[in-house]
Amino acid sequence: MDVLRLEMLWNRLLSVVDEQQVTLMRTAFSTVVRESQDLACGVFDRRGNMMAQSMTGTPGHINTMATGMRHFLAAHPPDTLDEGDVLITNDPWQTAGQINDMTVVTPVFHRGRVVAFFASCCHSPDVGGRVYGGAANEIYEEGIRIPIMHLVRRGEPNATLVAMIRANVRVPAETIGDLWAQMACNDVGGRDLVRFLEEFDLTDCEELSDEILRRTEAALRAAIRALPDGTYRNEAWSDGFGGEPVHIVVAVTIDGDAVQIDYAGSSPQSPSGINVVLNYTQAYSSFAIKAALNPEVPHNEGAFRPVTTTAPAGSILNCLEPAAVAARHLVGHLLPCTIFGALAKAMPGRLMAGGAEASWLTVWRGTWPGRDDLFTFTLFQSGGAGARAAKDGLQTNGFPSGVAGVPAEVYETRTPLVMHRKELLMDSGGAGRWRGGLAMQTESSYRGDGHWGVSTLVERTRFAGQGIDGGRPGALGEYVLGDGEHPPAKTMVRLANDAHVHLRLPGGAGYGDPQLRPPADVLRDVVHGYVSLDAAAAEYGVVIRYGGGDRLVRLPHHYAVDETATALLRNETHGTRTSTPVADAT
Repeated sequence: MDVLRLEMLWNRLLSVVDEQQVTLMRTAFSTVVRESQDLACGVFDRRGNMMAQSMTGTPGHINTMATGMRHFLAAHPPDTLDEGDVLITNDPWQTAGQINDMTVVTPVFHRGRVVAFFASCCHSPDVGGRVYGGAANEIYEEGIRIPIMHLVRRGEPNATLVAMIRANVRVPAETIGDLWAQMACNDVGGRDLVRFLEEFDLTDCEELSDEILRRTEAALRAAIRALPDGTYRNEAWSDGFGGEPVHIVVAVTIDGDAVQIDYAGSSPQSPSGINVVLNYTQAYSSFAIKAALNPEVPHNEGAFRPVTTTAPAGSILNCLEPAAVAARHLVGHLLPCTIFGALAKAMPGRLMAGGAEASWLTVWRGTWPGRDDLFTFTLFQSGGAGARAAKDGLQTNGFPSGVAGVPAEVYETRTPLVMHRKELLMDSGGAGRWRGGLAMQTESSYRGDGHWGVSTLVERTRFAGQGIDGGRPGALGEYVLGDGEHPPAKTMVRLANDAHVHLRLPGGAGYGDPQLRPPADVLRDVVHGYVSLDAAAAEYGVVIRYGGGDRLVRLPHHYAVDETATALLRNETHGTRTSTPVADAT
């Protein structure tokens, strides 16, 4: 295909899926979709190959949605579908790894036949069962499970299915409203695609899809060929559940223009809800390779083909039914940085250190003041990202999921809760030549007179993100009440009406020897409140004097580096720090 025509068609295709996402976010009922963008939107050709995704979308949604399309087409081949049909499932082993994620697929008809599919996957505000957490022992406890079926048939909603969903969830208006939003965004995408095909006199998407996928695959394979062949290994730990940690072991094999990722040796599947299905493991593994080697490559079926992912059946990363899976992201989000650690020797100076990685997700539930009706609210928060090889880590960044936080104003408007504090957590970023990103800390309380509680899906409270090349680990996270009590995590906890909940998220790790960080950079961090005076001296060997007296507002010119004391301190500590081992290569 002529390159100029291809570029024009490709950009128009991107505008179509971007419009699909904008429609979804503007019509969604829940803050999970509207504010946090815990979603994915994409367009697929008639054969089920993902051609393009929208401007955002978590790897755990978009990549598993691409895998899941094969299941949709197996159950309902294109020639069996009619105009006005819409399909749905939330089966974890066929799509996004947990029943909270609803995938909605709409066929697009042009000149009397199916030419494409638009799909969207969103985290539902509720699916019934236990309040979202990791305490379930079987998937049957986690809520309503919907096999692949029609949500709409020939334009008529499946009234029986809708009634069953309404009867099984705590917030039926939001849950059903989000499903209608998913259908609406797919319809907008389909409408715009048909206009696009008519404008360029295309009968279908096959030729365009083949060319896009071929070029994407070739670009990623070229990036893989540039790496030295070999098997690179690494391991990591997750907090797990109930005091039982999870061991993640990975071997990344570079063989010519292909990558094999194997998780043999990882922990067996858990009796609690932190298990990961293989398609979710594949999703974050293939994302890691693309992000590390060639992030500019378009994200579509072509980017998946060079990467093969395996994990032993019955392991934590390839769990078998009826395993509980609701909190699968707490383990799955750790995979990209574990892979980066493995590839560090093959790609020196190109990757990022470990960080918070797993999104902190809390589900708040209780009664409204003076009323008996319940509120349920899902809050996403992010810790610090690991430092890059030539840049500091990003603060409160949702890598690798990309999920956004919820503004305090929305949180307080949609619930009877008060957020007393939401601020960067000083010294939470691991020290290094490049500093890890800072985490946040928040404090919440209840202004009602009934009852309330919270389910906390938190991670890295025991095992910090690890640095590279001498960088220090990020700070550990902490979930604690105002009276100092540490309630059990990953399960629903009922709270006293006057309780205050403190969430201190984990920070990103550093990259390189902290003693090599320029004193001017350390001074700037102190001025900004990122690093304390004590940490500047203890971690970086930089002595900073504050000369502003007992002031409420401390200005930059009140701080200065004591160059003589700094030189002496750095000379004393020179050579006492050792590099952090991150991987073994064979």
